[in-house]
Amino acid sequence: MKGLLTKISNSALDLLFPMQCLGCRAEGKLLCAACTGGLARLEPPFCGLCAQPGIAPRCRWCRSHPPAVAGIRAPFLMSGPIREGVHLLKYQGVRAAAPEMARLLAQYLAAHPMPADLILPVPLHPRRLRARGYNQSALLARELAKLSGLPLHERMLARTRDTPPQVEAPSREERRANVDGGFEATADAAGRAVILVDDVATTGSTLSACAAALKAAGAASVWGLVLAREG
Repeated sequence: MKGLLTKISNSALDLLFPMQCLGCRAEGKLLCAACTGGLARLEPPFCGLCAQPGIAPRCRWCRSHPPAVAGIRAPFLMSGPIREGVHLLKYQGVRAAAPEMARLLAQYLAAHPMPADLILPVPLHPRRLRARGYNQSALLARELAKLSGLPLHERMLARTRDTPPQVEAPSREERRANVDGGFEATADAAGRAVILVDDVATTGSTLSACAAALKAAGAASVWGLVLAREG
């Protein structure tokens, strides 16, 4: 019953939320063309593995703790209208934000191709999925699959431990320990080039843990694609 009420509440939010630009507040779109052009982008230099801004080719952490993910890429920094859009989608139940956010991801992927046989969202633990009513990463991945033409797989990877949110782990070491060994992949991953989709990367620990599970199942490569990278 709680899960049903959550879904009804989220659907109501989608219907009632007035679509307006997060930058200039003009009605019509979540981000107008002018404000999209002014978004804070993740520009080089950045770490080629975890995408930490300002450091290239590898940050100190990735040199000493090489991640399982081949690399993380993000079009934007987690600030301004992008931060607000992510919060609407992730914390306020406004699922109507997903198509516009995914459009930005699709544009980035078209301009910066990476090896890909399929798109895969970072999964939520079933308990958290029931509580929230949806997985924001899955919403982004579904829309991105439509726009890119790449196949979407949502059952190839599962979260096996209901760990605390990464935002509650202050240090990079704690974030890595929080998600280490917390995912399992199916044999369908064998030989596949995977793009993992998530909303935000802070240290890349979650994406690396997902990649480790996929690589253990035989994935040929795993890249992370997120909307925004924390600075």
